[in-house]
Amino acid sequence: MNTYAHSDLLGQVLSSECPSREILEHLTSKWSVLVLSCLSDGVHRFSELKQRIEGVSEKMLAQTLKTLEKDGFILRTVYPVVPPKVEYQLTVLGSNAAMKLNELIHWIERNLPEILESKALITR
Repeated sequence: MNTYAHSDLLGQVLSSECPSREILEHLTSKWSVLVLSCLSDGVHRFSELKQRIEGVSEKMLAQTLKTLEKDGFILRTVYPVVPPKVEYQLTVLGSNAAMKLNELIHWIERNLPEILESKALITR
């Protein structure tokens, strides 16, 4: 039997056997946070996400979108047109996760001067 099926392990992120660890890793990667943040303001195509998220490669963006879709955080819609049109949007679960991650992003932005000051003191 798969150890992940044991209900006594669910919700115990500190346990190496808990499946929440994998989801935590997926949600908190730099690219996932940025993708979810972008999608929190609406539906976007791949090219729009690539343009908005500076520094992300096409390969990394595609991999991130696939992972988030597999985990149920985003919905990928393919339209039967030529050329193909694909759009990405948050699911309800993804919207809830994005809301929490956006709070973290805003906290970082508000506290950035203090964080950078502390960082500069340590590197002296």
